Amino acid sequence: MGIYDRDYNRGGSYDDSPGIRVSGPTTVTVKLVIVTFAVYAVQYIAGGWFTNALELHDNWYARPWLIYELLTYGFLHSLTDFRHILFNMFVLWLFGREVEAKYGGREFLVFYLAAIVAAGVAWTLAELANDRLAAVVGASGGISAVLILYALCFPRRIVLFMFVIPMPMWVFGVLIVGFDIIRAMDVDNPVAATAHLGGALFGFLYYQRGMRLERWLPSWRWRPRLGRGSKLRVHDPDLDDGKKAEDDRVDEVLRKIREHGQDSLTWRERRILEKASQEYQKKRR
Repeated sequence: MGIYDRDYNRGGSYDDSPGIRVSGPTTVTVKLVIVTFAVYAVQYIAGGWFTNALELHDNWYARPWLIYELLTYGFLHSLTDFRHILFNMFVLWLFGREVEAKYGGREFLVFYLAAIVAAGVAWTLAELANDRLAAVVGASGGISAVLILYALCFPRRIVLFMFVIPMPMWVFGVLIVGFDIIRAMDVDNPVAATAHLGGALFGFLYYQRGMRLERWLPSWRWRPRLGRGSKLRVHDPDLDDGKKAEDDRVDEVLRKIREHGQDSLTWRERRILEKASQEYQKKRR
């Protein structure tokens, strides 16, 4: 079996083949959109107590047990303005898919959640100067981080500002940050622009420093495998052990690309993939 014949290496993250299919979402971006809308539905049904319990309060640090608010507020949105969640989820879907394809699903998820936390911290620090009780909801901080990271990764990509004016993505990113700076200077502005700027700064630092946040997390592959070396392995006497070991290594590399993106490969893993590709090309001749 060649490396291009494997099921999980056919196509990209999106299935472009014709026909109607019933299947679950295949990207982390789409799953985040679905989860956020689901939380919004619960928020709408449950009423104010649910929002109050999960929104980010400016004095959360005085009650350390409320630290979870730094994350939960990013999945809540305004109940009086449906455009709030609609716009945020549209932007996440529009730019998040390509960022996820570049960095891998797991890394993108950690990046998005960390950006929400960073935006919440930035908003809290800005609110320390105001003698008032305030709270914030919305994924805008995380969305700003995704947007800025997209602009840095694809600066010359053309987008339509206000769905009308074409411009390079880097210009669009500069405009968005500029608008947020202006709004942040108005203390009476109801938009939490400081959270947007905190998320944007996080996205910028993430790109400039070449961060890989998933390295700080434990592996998700905690279940024992009954693979090679296991006493319970079923042995096929007609199967060449050396060939199977090579195929297993290629499988691991392809699976790593699918989950974490091509940038996560080591030099040795790249060599394994190149060698397997050369062997496959020889067989096709």
